[in-house]
Amino acid sequence: MLATAQTSRGLRKELSAFDLTMLGIGAIIGTGIFVLTGTGATVAGPGLVLSFVISAFACGFAALCYAEFASMLPVSGSTYTYAYATLGEMIAWIIGWDLLLEYLLASSAVSVGWSGYFQSLLSGFGVTLPEYLTAAAGSLPGKQTLFNLPAFCVAMVITALLAFGIKESKRVNNVVVLIKVGVVLLFIGIGVWHVKPVNWQPALPFGFSGVFHGAAIVFFSFIGFDAVTCAAEEVKNPAKDIPRGVIWSLGVCSLLYVVVAAIMTGIVPYMQFAGVDHPVSLALQVAKLDWFAGFVDLGAILGMMTVILVMTYGQTRILFAMSRDGLLPKIFSEVNPKYGTPYKATWLIGTIIALLAGFVPLHTLAELVNIGTLAAFTLIALSVIVLRKREPDLPRKFVCPGVPYIPTLAILCCGFLMTQLSLLTWLCFMAWLLIGLVVYFGYSRRNSLLNNPA
Repeated sequence: MLATAQTSRGLRKELSAFDLTMLGIGAIIGTGIFVLTGTGATVAGPGLVLSFVISAFACGFAALCYAEFASMLPVSGSTYTYAYATLGEMIAWIIGWDLLLEYLLASSAVSVGWSGYFQSLLSGFGVTLPEYLTAAAGSLPGKQTLFNLPAFCVAMVITALLAFGIKESKRVNNVVVLIKVGVVLLFIGIGVWHVKPVNWQPALPFGFSGVFHGAAIVFFSFIGFDAVTCAAEEVKNPAKDIPRGVIWSLGVCSLLYVVVAAIMTGIVPYMQFAGVDHPVSLALQVAKLDWFAGFVDLGAILGMMTVILVMTYGQTRILFAMSRDGLLPKIFSEVNPKYGTPYKATWLIGTIIALLAGFVPLHTLAELVNIGTLAAFTLIALSVIVLRKREPDLPRKFVCPGVPYIPTLAILCCGFLMTQLSLLTWLCFMAWLLIGLVVYFGYSRRNSLLNNPA
């Protein structure tokens, strides 16, 4: 894998540890903090703080495993690549196929969420779009909607930015991340003075089962730090910078999530979050801070834009790696000589994401995205244990501590959270994997470099 990455027409190395941290924060802080905090509060109550802590620990264990692999194998593809190196081609294909669904649906769903906040911001200036261009057909009962134009447009703008180069993308991402983190910190600084401790009682209205259910829901909030490892071939010093980017971004976001969850449930009684899509705005209304709502809308808009950017970026790099290994057509690994990006894959995937966001009403994608991510984290932890046994002498610039105990904790935590998801989610997940196996045996296995080394 390393030899192939070094001899092929490579991607440009433009990223530092700071850029990777900003990339991770850009992917993590978005829909989770601006939307799912309200959903989680309805099932966990004030115990939502514990839900975030549990999810953060599950991700933290997995992050240490990611960091070891990323420092040892600085190749595009993230979980897919690591599974390929340790568990074999077929398992790698399954997890790669799984990640395609995860990133595709996540990008589309966040684009739709972005559209809602953007239209809310426009309405504050007295601007409204024609009703049929505000949402996909059937999204809003009683309204004649046809196409979500803002969602389509933001996905295409992000696609164009990614196609034109990673240097330009990182500059935009870094600036936007600093702005949205500033908005979150401002909310914390102002909101803490409006907390009423009585709203934290009872602390666990639904018991620990509610806390665990909440953890399975808000796990979506942490998705994104793994996308940092997709950038491995575009990092100046991958052995040191990727582990730092993974761990730093997850640590910063975990702290912000826990504090925001505590403040929100302290301002608003958890029952009032039922059916609310803008929980941060609700907290501001209850605290009589309506003047601050515009800042929150701006933070949400910027936050979701960077999530779309990083998720789309991650998916194109996974496609790039799978194509280079022969599992997908070569078109996905063609690099533009001027911009140094897999431009054909970027435009194709970006267009699909935009069309899904424009035409398909996406209501409850969080669980389906979560199960794919949890499966990926489980395989990574298993891969660390396997490779420590098979190749104990391989050079590792970053070593996951406590092997096999830390990876085992990651497997147990992620496996437990998967059991908290619905049966329908499991059925949809298994159906997607079945389709993937058909593609693998019908095309990928016969065309892979592993089976056709010449």
